[in-house]
Order: sequence, then C-alpha cells, then structure tokens
Amino acid sequence: MPRPRSDVQAFEARATDADLDDLRARLAAARLPEAETVRGAPPGPRRWAQGVPLADLVEVVEYWRTGYDWRAFEARLDRIGQFRTTVDGLGIHFLHRRSARADAVPLLLTHGWPGSVAEFTDVVDELADPRDAGAPAFHVVVPSLPGFGHSDKPATPGWGTEKIAAAWVELMGRLGYDRFAAHGGDWGGVITTVLGGRFPDHVLGIHTLTPQAPPGLTTDGLTAAERAWAEETRGFWDGPRAAYAKQQAARPQTIGYALVDSPVGLLAWILDKFAEWSDTEDSPFERISRDRILDDVTLYWLTRTGASAARIYHESHDSLDPALRVDVPAALSVYPHDIEKCPRPWAQERFRNIVRWNTPGTGGHFPSLEVPEYFVKDLQQGLAAVLAARG
Repeated sequence: MPRPRSDVQAFEARATDADLDDLRARLAAARLPEAETVRGAPPGPRRWAQGVPLADLVEVVEYWRTGYDWRAFEARLDRIGQFRTTVDGLGIHFLHRRSARADAVPLLLTHGWPGSVAEFTDVVDELADPRDAGAPAFHVVVPSLPGFGHSDKPATPGWGTEKIAAAWVELMGRLGYDRFAAHGGDWGGVITTVLGGRFPDHVLGIHTLTPQAPPGLTTDGLTAAERAWAEETRGFWDGPRAAYAKQQAARPQTIGYALVDSPVGLLAWILDKFAEWSDTEDSPFERISRDRILDDVTLYWLTRTGASAARIYHESHDSLDPALRVDVPAALSVYPHDIEKCPRPWAQERFRNIVRWNTPGTGGHFPSLEVPEYFVKDLQQGLAAVLAARG
C-alpha cells in the first residue's frame, strides 16, 4: 500500500466549550419573525410555500440548544480519519478511510452545497469494507471543498470547479493514488464531471448524480417523460426556487453576514433546501434525522463558513465548459426528486461512455442521507460497471 507523503498531516478539530456555550446562548436569545401567512395542515408542501414554517424551526432550534450532541459527530469524524494538506497555498481538509481489502480501488467523494463531509460519514465504512464480499471495496477519500468545513477559506478569487478538480488530482497523488474513481452530486457532481473530462489519465471513471448536458439541445426526439424532466429542470433554474443560487452567485458577501452571525439564520437557509430537495411529503425529517442535518449545519456554524462556502456560486455558477466531453466510463444516477434531471439522450452528448444509467424509484438531492443503504448499493453497482469497462 502506498504511503502518504509527509505533507499530509493527521488532523483533529475540537470545538471549544466556549464556542458551544456561545451557540446555545445565541439560540436562546434568537429573535424570530411572526409565523408565515401561507399555512396548511401537515403533511403537505403548502406549509413550506414561504420557506421554513415557524413551528418547525422553533422545534429544531430547541433541540439544537438542548439535545444535540456535537461531540458525537467529532468522534465519528475521528474514527473515519481526518487529515489536512496544502494545495496551491490553500489548506485542504479531508477524511481518509483505507479498506482492508487487497483489491480495493481509490475512490474520491465530493460533496456540494449546502452539504459537507457530513453527507458521507454514515456510508464510508460500508464502501471501504462492504459486508457483501462480491461488492467492490474502496479506499475512500472525502475532501472538504475550499471554503467549507475545516478546509481553508480562499482569500483571493479563482477557486472554481476547474481549479478544485486539479487540486483533487494533486491530493489523491499525495496519498499514493495516481489513478482513482470519483463520485459527486451537486457541486461535487460538476467537479466530478470536470475530473473525468480533464484528467482521463488519472480518473478510472466516474459516478455522478448531477449529469449536465451541453447547452442548446432541443427536446425533439425526447420521450414525454424525458421532456418533462427537461421542462422541470428549466423551470427550476428560471423560476424563484433558484433565488438562493442567484443570491450566492451575485452577492455571497451580503448573505454571508447573516449566515456567519446568526445560527438560526444559517439553520433556516440550509434547512429550507433539505426540505425542498428531499423526497418527502412534508418535512425532511421524514427521511433524515435532526442529528444528521444539525451535524451539517453546526459544522458550517463552528467553522464560520457560511460566506466562504456561498462563494463557490460566485466562482462557478453556470461555468461548466460547454465543450467539455467525458470519455472515461461513466455511471449516472438521476434520483426522482432531485432539482436537476438530465434526459439520457442529452447526457450522452457530454458523457460519451455511459456504462450504467439508473433512475431510482425514490430519493432526492441527498441520497446518502435520505436512502443510505440504497445509495451505497447504487454507487457500488455503478462503479463496478465502471471498473469492468476498464478491464
């Protein structure tokens, strides 16, 4: 097994008791608005028509203040293994879990926004040492995007998806992984696409939840279901539901003040997306526990990364190269309640070696949290097809 270079250092993060006390004090002193004026009896999405309902937020805030255990999440990160290294002058934090299997393949998992490494903590062990001996095993690497979590915050512009992808190749090389598979969704899906297209000598193949087609394709020849996907995705990006992305792309600093100063504001901003983008009837907690969502939100809060994480939109929104093509084997999964659903004929215009196409029956934008057991199987099967295509 290759040994990591000396510029990769073990890492531990411990929030101070003072920081946790300050968080609880801010939660106790929060000033909340009046209830929304559009209401409905649960279950039903109408309750969320103006954003996070007051009653739901009050309940989560109270649990965050009195019941949530941040130390348990810190311990879970430590059990997986945390490290840092510096790439192009920026400190990068990552989780690294080696498999015990001799045939394990290096696998890079990249999160998006409003996610973090917290998206993958419950699936890393099964990916590294699967209970099914016939499933592929992986040496799993989960970096925190620049400006997210315990990675450094860029102080100058330029850290967009192209630069991040190049940094990931450097990171994997430092761990002794000159060739690796890659997975991602949301921004992680865009970065994974860039990895497959720009670095075919290093990337064995990819699995992505966010296949994006080149612009300008018509709906001619699409089935009715594929046309509905295309229209739904276009409607999302052209309508008010995409206001968060436009705000973070245009004025990340402005929204950043609220996200770094107010834990309730940060919670509402992120919880709104977990609610809207998860495959549920009413509340994200139908699928995802409060603890898992608070792991993610608290990581943003304690690292003060609300503004720096938002800047990935300023750097990279709508920036995927229209001419980029991916020729390495690709496994693509489009979950039914995701916000972007690319028809296969469109996806084939960019991903020219699709070895597995999957449309699960359930799940949304956060499948590793919503349907973790299915997500692991889907990822294993997709990457098994990728590796088989590589021979």
